Amino acid sequence: MGVFSSSAKVYQPAAEVDLGPGSGELYISPNVKAPRVAGLLVKIFVWILELPIVGWVLLYILKKDNLINKLVSEAEIPEPPLFTATHSWEDTPEQNVSLTKPNLSPAERVQEAVGCLPERLESTLVADGLKRWTIRDFSRAYSSGETTPAQVAKRFLAAVKESSDPTLNMGFFISCDPEDIMKQAEESTLRYQRGAPLSALDGVLVGVKDEIDCLPYPTTGGTRWLGKARPCGADAECVAQLRACGAVLAGKTNMHELGAGTSGINPHHGSARNPYNAGKVAGGSSSGSAAVVCAGLCPVALGVDGGGSVRMPAALCGVVGFKPTAGRLSSAGVLPLNWTVGMAGILAGTVEDAAIAYSAIVDQSQPSYFRPELNLPFLTSTPSISNVKLAKSAKWFNDSSDDIRSCCDKALQTLHTQYGWETLDVTIPEIEEMRLAHYVTIGSECTASLSKYLDKLKRSEIGWDVRVALGVYGSFSSRAYLNSQRLRNRQMFFHKQIFKTADVIVSPMTGVTAPALQDDALKTGELDYINGAALIRYSIAGNFLGLPAITIMVGQDKSGLPIGLQFIGRPWSEATLLHIAFAMQEACSKNHRKPAVFYDLLKKD
Repeated sequence: MGVFSSSAKVYQPAAEVDLGPGSGELYISPNVKAPRVAGLLVKIFVWILELPIVGWVLLYILKKDNLINKLVSEAEIPEPPLFTATHSWEDTPEQNVSLTKPNLSPAERVQEAVGCLPERLESTLVADGLKRWTIRDFSRAYSSGETTPAQVAKRFLAAVKESSDPTLNMGFFISCDPEDIMKQAEESTLRYQRGAPLSALDGVLVGVKDEIDCLPYPTTGGTRWLGKARPCGADAECVAQLRACGAVLAGKTNMHELGAGTSGINPHHGSARNPYNAGKVAGGSSSGSAAVVCAGLCPVALGVDGGGSVRMPAALCGVVGFKPTAGRLSSAGVLPLNWTVGMAGILAGTVEDAAIAYSAIVDQSQPSYFRPELNLPFLTSTPSISNVKLAKSAKWFNDSSDDIRSCCDKALQTLHTQYGWETLDVTIPEIEEMRLAHYVTIGSECTASLSKYLDKLKRSEIGWDVRVALGVYGSFSSRAYLNSQRLRNRQMFFHKQIFKTADVIVSPMTGVTAPALQDDALKTGELDYINGAALIRYSIAGNFLGLPAITIMVGQDKSGLPIGLQFIGRPWSEATLLHIAFAMQEACSKNHRKPAVFYDLLKKD
């Protein structure tokens, strides 16, 4: 019985759980029992895992040792399952916002968003030699004739070529078509010459994660087979909206294969490297999108966030990562790998650029009784909202490296000192249980969505690390999936209770800064579940519960790697999150260091 028996957890009703700061709820820090393996060891592990009977036994032991059976699959949970993370219309009061009119075009919404920004943001432009050019900087340079979209596009293509050279080998893009990019840029140049740009985004380069349809490229999902099996016939809705604003779609950015990892290591297309240190990972799965923004190649890029896959690489690369409320953006044209937890998101160099991109791609096609109308924040260089209450769950917050914990605590103190915002001590219970339930959910949905392809596919077409992930995903039972949805219901209740007294929940974005990109993983990928668990420790509520969340860089560790702080909001409170992140940016941006790999596309030749 020993190997196959486990003591299942019996959960008390959610309404009886104490959410106060002195709660006796046990915090379980992930005790991952799996060594890092790469290279030949990964291949041996896959060979054993795919053996009949032996592989099943190994999977059972892995799930048992990592508490999936105890906390999820075999647990007794009183709540009924909640199968989606969607939220009904809620009248969420927000301070200092502009309510946009319904049925505006994407370009008109961008104009509204630009009107909510201050004239100049000097503190976000220059810090320690770092000049992060914003969307409005590009637009002004084009309008004044200082440069043109075509000239910037040529500099961009030269930078992509240089960064792809074996000397750097940054692995930013999977596909980048110079002819198509120049065609878009030349058309934008003509519009500026006629004095008729479509919007502030006209001529601005935007990267698109290769999980989102964007013509003329195939959508590979980071694989070498999916682009052929699933032809791309049209732009995704979010891409079409950006194109309608005149944005220059700059190619398909690199990603972890099928989004099934946290490192961004891709054996098929090369691994996206971190511009702050090319020997470190960029994070996953939206690795390329985070890296191109960090390196100055694009002020904005699109990603997809199913388990922190926008926010986590954004934090590792020192940029803004923004995931709106589930249902706020259209999912049309996004690979349906995990439909109840994943959605498109935004990576940007600054909060104001995240706000502009958000205004362009928000979905207003549904009636207003399905979701609130769009609020855009009036961002100013002085505190624009007051009496903000930040909920902090101390044991969870502190379960990070010393550098991250110290930096994030200092950032919270800065918010209190400069703006008078209050931090409330709370307990968010069952964090590890939620992480495991999310893992079961995202894995089950990924397997279901890909089954029609995987059944016909040779295993050799799939990367070694992803073969392990798919093997684990396919082992989850219907009971495990149902219990995961019961845990989703509990967490939805807990978070709603916390939001009765707090405006946002605050946490570090990751438990560690960017791990090393090791040579033995480049051709096989790696299994590093210890770092993986630390990287997604703070990501899950945004996806599993469909809550809006944003991360902003607040400092660096001792080796100069970025540290991100995360704010999680009530459903539909994107404007409040942008306000808070903007205030944090204003307070911290002067301490940002320049990445080691960085391109200034507005620098005069």
